[in-house]
Amino acid sequence: MFAYIKGSLEVKTKGYIVIEANGIGYKIFMSETAIEKLGEIGSITKVHTYVRVREDDVSIFGFNTNEELRMFELLLSVSGIGAKSAISILSNISPSSFVVAVISNDVGTLKKLPGIGVKSAQRVILELKDKLKTEEAISSNESMGEIKDVLQDNDKMSEAVSALQVLGYSRKEIEKALEKIDTKELTVEDIIRKGLSNLAR
Repeated sequence: MFAYIKGSLEVKTKGYIVIEANGIGYKIFMSETAIEKLGEIGSITKVHTYVRVREDDVSIFGFNTNEELRMFELLLSVSGIGAKSAISILSNISPSSFVVAVISNDVGTLKKLPGIGVKSAQRVILELKDKLKTEEAISSNESMGEIKDVLQDNDKMSEAVSALQVLGYSRKEIEKALEKIDTKELTVEDIIRKGLSNLAR
């Protein structure tokens, strides 16, 4: 319904904010981490949004970046995880750390998140990896960029590409974002962060 909402930040409190745009105050639920990153009351603020419509409720959830929104949508796609749990998880882990945990089968990191036990962590990994495999199959017919050979020979780069695909970017977009990054001294998460920075330009 709304891709984003931009307006004056009128309320900034625990669990939600209110943005006034064109005379309407929108109550937007956000993670604590995301709220902390917003400006002061009265500042012009833009948040990416997800609108959940139910028979008895319409709620708007807000995010600082498209990556956070994508992670929220991914979490909702996992059986047993609702909107409140997804927002709580977003308060405790960054999108880059989350996708690294998924592609590396890191149950230990995921089970530390609120509302996620060992079984839930295993389910998150299983369901999202299956989704990734589907997306890889769809993108396999796309032409490869200049770093194709590097990707095949560099495990860190390959993992970073998989992680960014989990967040919804196409292989072409990812290759362009990563082609000038020197990965020798970087961790997989560092590569992902640099890739996200390039993708946001």
